[in-house]
Amino acid sequence: MRRGGRASAALLTVLLLSVVAGCSGGGGTPAPDPSATAVWQPRPGLAWQWQLDGKVDPSADVPVYDIDGFENDAADVARLHRAGRKVICYVNVGAWEDYRPDRDAFPRAVLGKPNGWHGERWLDIREVSVLRPIMERRFDMCREKGFDAVEPDLVEGYGNETGFPLTARDQLVYNRMIARIARARGLAVGLKNDLPQIPQLVGDFDFAVNEQCAEYGECARLTPFIEAGKAVFHVEYDVPARGFCPESRRLGLSSMLKRPELGVWRDPC
Repeated sequence: MRRGGRASAALLTVLLLSVVAGCSGGGGTPAPDPSATAVWQPRPGLAWQWQLDGKVDPSADVPVYDIDGFENDAADVARLHRAGRKVICYVNVGAWEDYRPDRDAFPRAVLGKPNGWHGERWLDIREVSVLRPIMERRFDMCREKGFDAVEPDLVEGYGNETGFPLTARDQLVYNRMIARIARARGLAVGLKNDLPQIPQLVGDFDFAVNEQCAEYGECARLTPFIEAGKAVFHVEYDVPARGFCPESRRLGLSSMLKRPELGVWRDPC
């Protein structure tokens, strides 16, 4: 479970209104980035496996795998490709992790409060000149290992207690930068959670990854991705499959029940 805490509904409403009012062009879809290259476009309804706990187990018979970019190597990705799978590279872009090999690349000034996960601290995403080259190197790693896409995690720090006065505008700038970095490398990129900013960001991202929208009654907010012909990869942890699968099928989500450690086990819709 990677939400990193939830802002209150009132706060999210205020933040969304401020974004709509404050963004240039009324918060509409930005013009295409001319530096981007053609990327994989996952369509709604694709089944998937999400395994972030250790080396990938390729036993799930599904067309899409989302796995940890650091813990899996090019041979793991190639094995999945030989089986006809597309492979998404999980990378944390919103928090520092003390167990990653590039942990010393982050200046202490950009490290904020702990985010509730052992060894992790929020990042000051306003420091784009500091964070951009680090994230570029991480996405280079994904490309060099042969991944088809990236799942950038923790891209909604503005709604959490990070230790920094982050705004919705700061998050939009950072998230769009992350999307451009991915697409410039030929990698599709997914928007992780950050439901209030979907109307502003659906044009920048190629798919969505969501946790627990059914538990919190939020799944309908993901429809802009489905209407744009883009997959929504969705998991629940505490709601039984029978409690969310009917709505997931109606909305066109790619849904499954997972345990929070995100191991091999899955119960798909």
